[in-house]
Amino acid sequence: MTSGCEWVVDATGCDPAALASLPALERLFQDMVSALDLHPVGPACWHQFPGPGGVTGLSLLAESHLAVHTFPEHGTLTLNLFCCRPRPAWGFEAELARRFHAASVEVRMLERKIA
Repeated sequence: MTSGCEWVVDATGCDPAALASLPALERLFQDMVSALDLHPVGPACWHQFPGPGGVTGLSLLAESHLAVHTFPEHGTLTLNLFCCRPRPAWGFEAELARRFHAASVEVRMLERKIA
């Protein structure tokens, strides 16, 4: 039996301007890819919603995927990272507090059975 890891992360009380910043989210993905030794199979795909809307991003990884959705109107960021092989923990709480001024970060790590 092998297993993978899936992190489901919800950050609340974030700075709305930071949540609407595509460059800030691109840096988040770049830093996670580097720190966790992830392997994107192509460029990340981004969609910035008009007006005061948020950003949705997806990076297809050789390991699986990394996705983020931001909701500036609610001060919320949701992030999902699934890897088909175990990875070390990443400092989600500290990084999202520093980058997006999150007041609260909930991290759930799920072990996924693959075979």
